[in-house]
Amino acid sequence: MNNQTKILSVALELFAQHGYDAVGVQRIVAAAEVTKPTLYHYFGSKKGLLLALLESRFSDLFQLLEEATAIDGNLQERLSRVVSAYFDFAGKNPEFYRLQLSLWFAPAHSEAFDAALGFSLRQQEFLEKVFVAATGQNKKMEGQHQAYAATFLGMTNTYIGIALNGYAELNQSLIDRTVHQFLYGIFQ
Repeated sequence: MNNQTKILSVALELFAQHGYDAVGVQRIVAAAEVTKPTLYHYFGSKKGLLLALLESRFSDLFQLLEEATAIDGNLQERLSRVVSAYFDFAGKNPEFYRLQLSLWFAPAHSEAFDAALGFSLRQQEFLEKVFVAATGQNKKMEGQHQAYAATFLGMTNTYIGIALNGYAELNQSLIDRTVHQFLYGIFQ
């Protein structure tokens, strides 16, 4: 493993376990067994390291979302594919998923939130497109795509968080329940 890859791997582990703000550059380089100049050579700064980490990992998620949202179908089918993509990604990348959730909930003017904001907004855009496309099926949805996308992503992330903490399993049953609960509510 080269130094750049080692630094990214160690940073992911430390950021996921302790939070971005709680981990300093010295701790990262000590754990990666490299020098500070080596980290700065590859990433320029701690924020640069975080951005590189986010870019490398989110590219896989965005590819899955691209595939899940590109196929036509009714809203229920499309949402099932989206949840499946998220669950698959989170199951294969639990440390990263935990990290990206924590970054979304970081203070709004923090370095961590700032670094993650574009990646969070891109997820929102994928989902908004799904809901905009569905307005052809149901005109009552018109103009609600932002709220639906945010709510659906929040619900999906909540189930992933529950699973990451060992209280659920990311499987087809939970995919079906997530989509059903979103589309029909808790009383049907």
